[in-house]
Amino acid sequence: MLRTLSIRNYALIDELELEFGTGLNVITGETGAGKSIIIDAMNLILGERAAAEEIRSGAEKTVVEGVFTITGNRKVRGILENAEVVEDLAGGKSDDEIIVRREVNQKGQSRAFVNDTPVPVSQLKQVGNYLVDLHGQHEHQSLLRPETHIDLLDDFGGLDNLTQDFYKSYHELNSKLDELKDLISKRDALKDKRELYAFQIKEIDQIGPVPGEIDKLEAELKILENAEKLYDSTTKLYEILYDSESSVHDQLVMVRNQLEDLSQIDKSFEAIREESESAKAIADEITRFVQSYSSKIDFNPQRLEEIRERLGTLTMFKKKYGGSLDASIEYREKIGKEFALAENFDEEIRKLESSVESARANMSEIAERLSTKRRETGDRVTKGIVAVLAEIGMEKSRFEIEITNREYKGDHGMLKPLAKLGKSFYETSEKGFDFVEFFISTNMGEEPRPLARIASGGEISRIMLALKTILAKSDRLPLLVFDEIDTGISGRIAAKVGRSLKSLSGFHQIIAITHLPQIAGMADTHFRVEKVIKGKRAVTQAGRLSEEERVLEVARLLSGDDVTQASISGAKELIGQK
Repeated sequence: MLRTLSIRNYALIDELELEFGTGLNVITGETGAGKSIIIDAMNLILGERAAAEEIRSGAEKTVVEGVFTITGNRKVRGILENAEVVEDLAGGKSDDEIIVRREVNQKGQSRAFVNDTPVPVSQLKQVGNYLVDLHGQHEHQSLLRPETHIDLLDDFGGLDNLTQDFYKSYHELNSKLDELKDLISKRDALKDKRELYAFQIKEIDQIGPVPGEIDKLEAELKILENAEKLYDSTTKLYEILYDSESSVHDQLVMVRNQLEDLSQIDKSFEAIREESESAKAIADEITRFVQSYSSKIDFNPQRLEEIRERLGTLTMFKKKYGGSLDASIEYREKIGKEFALAENFDEEIRKLESSVESARANMSEIAERLSTKRRETGDRVTKGIVAVLAEIGMEKSRFEIEITNREYKGDHGMLKPLAKLGKSFYETSEKGFDFVEFFISTNMGEEPRPLARIASGGEISRIMLALKTILAKSDRLPLLVFDEIDTGISGRIAAKVGRSLKSLSGFHQIIAITHLPQIAGMADTHFRVEKVIKGKRAVTQAGRLSEEERVLEVARLLSGDDVTQASISGAKELIGQK
């Protein structure tokens, strides 16, 4: 609900703050006083168009701010959570309250805020669509948007579980269709590549590259290319270590013997004698390794040539298939899988097609049950609305809910998320395969036309009142605004309209602009709007009326400016005072 509305520098309004209550809020005042200006200003925080000419003369900018309670309004909360503004609570208040603000400057530039967090105007409009339903000569009218009719019908019928089941089945079918389309696309693409892949697989397999093969071959090549040098060097090392007159081995034996003799005289040589033994053992180990290595050196020109040829082949191969041996091997694995897939495409597609048709059958069955429930609900809503319209002075009105199914006549129906009944496919959205629109005729002899084309502002408001009266328990919009609902009615019908508004206010907060005492008398909260002159300028003011002031205002609506004792008595009767 709307708790407060603050308006600054808008048209004739200098500064105005209204605090609304629950139930029925009524706004009255002389024609031209500025009642509709308040509604126009409210439209700004609902995301409607802003213009520089709306700014009060001499002011830099217009500011309109509304404080709303969003208890239980999951849709608004979801929008704000996605925008990451719901946690930025206004002034530390409960998270059930939000502040919506709109500013417009002299250049016509507009800024929007929710809880002081900047948001796009489009997002403000999204929030507004779930906060307020405004009926009158304004665009912010949910029931005049045909796309909302299906939701209203589902809400009234309590079809949440069925609509959720359908939503899940619709997206499950969509997911499987995406898989199928992707597989078909790959099959078609691979048809052109199949020959190339076959050639490449054969060529790569003939070469038979092995991970790390180039490094191993290059190491072996280096050894073979230097076999003679390796042999000469190891032979010379063997002579130095063991096979010469003054070999390292003989010298170390002499050192060890001398140290052994010395240690017999002085035990301090014992430790160093042991070190000489270690040195001799190391020299002997080196000697054995060098001798063994030298004996295994292979002078093999044939193997040398084989390695050079293999390395040449691998060098050309890796350039052709990825730039490195590992990348080339990975490429072989990839095209091998795709080639194998191409060989089994028909079987895979057949399996997926079967899965798609199973998902389609499930979705279609739920869609058909949902459609049946909607038609049953539509009959109840139609009868109820016609009865209410008769009560509020539109006895000759006809109301119809048209539920249609559109057969799909295009190609490739199997690849679209269409419902299937018998052999026919039907256009489907995530809400089902029904297209719902409200139709009405307000004059005898006229065929019902789409509700969106009804022209009369007052007539629209009364139709909305009838619709809202029937749909009240299911419609979750917290605030309804009725502007000019009393156009063209009076007397007995006015009293009925007032009672309908009062009844509806048990489910919604309502703001109604009226000239009728029968409606004003039903108010829970009553505001009077007037135009005054301040400093040679016209200013629109508004204030909440006390009980005594309400009586005088309703009496004025009954008898005009000349308020009489009879009109005061009549006003008290309408208000319910004794």
